[in-house]
This record gives sequence, C-alpha cells and structure tokens, in this order.
Amino acid sequence: MPTLTRLILVLATIAVLGYAAAWALANFLEPQPRTITITVPQDRFGK
Repeated sequence: MPTLTRLILVLATIAVLGYAAAWALANFLEPQPRTITITVPQDRFGK
C-alpha cells in the first residue's frame, strides 16, 4: 500500500505544479497584440 500512496502523492504533486505553472502564465504574462491578415480565396465569397 505505501507504493500506491507514493504514486498518488507523486501524481498529485505533478498535477499541482502543472496547475500552478498554468495559473502563473495566465496571471503574470501579458499577451502582445498583433495584427493578423488572412487572405480569403475568391471561391469562398459566394458561399
């Protein structure tokens, strides 16, 4: 049973670290706005 507990603790630790990294990226980094230009083919206009 200790190996199952250890496995669960390791997986929970990895999950918490991943969640913390995603949270930090979402809250501390500001995205840089960019202009996006997309060329639409002529055959798509009629539909």
